[in-house]
Amino acid sequence: MRCVIARFPFDLTKNGVLESMKGVKPEPVVGDSVIVGRRHYPAKQVGRVITRQDPRDFSTGEVLRAMTQLGFTCRTLPKAAPTRLVDPLQRASAMLGGSESA
Repeated sequence: MRCVIARFPFDLTKNGVLESMKGVKPEPVVGDSVIVGRRHYPAKQVGRVITRQDPRDFSTGEVLRAMTQLGFTCRTLPKAAPTRLVDPLQRASAMLGGSESA
């Protein structure tokens, strides 16, 4: 399958990606990831290995799109919910078992 990553065209196959990633130790997953075989790899690591480019040259979205089209399972971290701002008096009251509304 032909895909474009960092403005360069690549002819990728699922077997080719599996071979490229064989023997590569996964880095700790902090953000978006791709499951290759039984291992979870950060999307940037997969992109770096299969394209041999600097990870700053491409986005995780480009890698995830290409890997999804090849049939790999990709995971993205959900966006964190905004935290509710609580003033110190309400927080102290809640810690002491009082009602949160003042």
